Amino acid sequence: MSCSVLLIDDETSILDSLRILLKEEGFAVHAAHGGRAGLEQIAALKPDVVLSDVRMPGVDGLQVLDAARAQDPDTPVILMTAQATLQSAIQAVNAGAYYYLQKPFRNDELVATVRRAAEHRTLRVENTSLKQELKRRGGSSAAPPVGQSRAWREALRLAETVAPTDSTVLVTGESGTGKEVVARLIHERSGRLGGPFLSVNCGALPEGLLESELFGHMKGSFTGAVKDKQGLFAAATGGTFFLDEIGETTPATQVKLLRVLQQREIIPVGATEAVPVDARLVAATNRDLEDEVRRGGFRGDLYYRLNVITVHLPPLRDRRDDIPLLADAFLRRSAAHRGDSPKTLAPQALDAMMAYDWPGNVRELENALERAVILTAGDTIAAASLPERVSERRAEPLVSERAPASPTLEAIERAYVTWVLQNESGNKSRAAEVLGIDPSTLYRKLARYGVD
Repeated sequence: MSCSVLLIDDETSILDSLRILLKEEGFAVHAAHGGRAGLEQIAALKPDVVLSDVRMPGVDGLQVLDAARAQDPDTPVILMTAQATLQSAIQAVNAGAYYYLQKPFRNDELVATVRRAAEHRTLRVENTSLKQELKRRGGSSAAPPVGQSRAWREALRLAETVAPTDSTVLVTGESGTGKEVVARLIHERSGRLGGPFLSVNCGALPEGLLESELFGHMKGSFTGAVKDKQGLFAAATGGTFFLDEIGETTPATQVKLLRVLQQREIIPVGATEAVPVDARLVAATNRDLEDEVRRGGFRGDLYYRLNVITVHLPPLRDRRDDIPLLADAFLRRSAAHRGDSPKTLAPQALDAMMAYDWPGNVRELENALERAVILTAGDTIAAASLPERVSERRAEPLVSERAPASPTLEAIERAYVTWVLQNESGNKSRAAEVLGIDPSTLYRKLARYGVD
């Protein structure tokens, strides 16, 4: 059965030309003149793909998008406009558009986009069926990332919003904040779940080897190339390719990555012909790429191609309330691997963990708990089983004669909280109001600081 496509535009000439083009490519095409007629056709036809103009009188393309997604969230909607801006593109993608085409576009670009959208639709339907079958059999999909802090939930909400689209996503944050976890979440919530999830750390490989890993190479293209090798971009076709630490790539590699994003094709090392690829790209960096562009360390055109949707992950020190949740999740996972019951944290151990800044973020927390589990013979992890830098953290004075004389952020916070509490005559409820935090948060801070 051919894929059904609904065309919506207020210009008859465009409808006629697109109808002829897509019919020749084997699609079952329906046309609606204007947005209002389009809404009626969406309800009556339930098309597999919707292709709509943005600027139309009465009912515009974003309203068409809302109606199509309200009827069936799995229906990909491609929007097209002659007045495209980065802001309008981001608005459309955030609203759930599958793709955003700028007029005038090439016929082959349009056909390829519609074909990918149709495949996306098929994969989404199959993915839904697979999840239902897993549920029927008592299975479950991968557990969501752990955390309830506001900044973390906002990052996950944006990741889940953009996941069903095919847009490139840039995940930013310090090392160890969980960038690959979020990249996998985007893959698992997308229509590409049935395809592979491949990843590479751009900073872990020298330039020559990275180029071969990304794009593949032909036999004899360099010393040691004894046979053709498929690159990771080609291997990730139909799935998601995660490029970690993309800020570490060289200018030469950046030029080739730009070609992938612009033309959806690669040229293997030693080859003369381009190879088309269909992998969704999720990139990550712990660098400030905008600053790198200003300093000339990163290509601006590549940055703007990557920066359509940016998901920023907060450091662990800015989501301390998630530490107990993360610790519990890690301890349960460790117990499952050992086939044993989970160990618990002594109050002093948890207090030490809450007071520590975790420069290595979630990855450091997980490693510290793995060490503590190994060193703990009983069921309760004491503070002494944690790394010394965590368990023996000393309070820093607000002013010091030793360099550096600058106070730590935690010392400033502790001094300010104590000062507010004293000004409010020890009334914790009023102090919490002044500080702009919940009373429960204030109690946890005071316990961590050892303040009565």
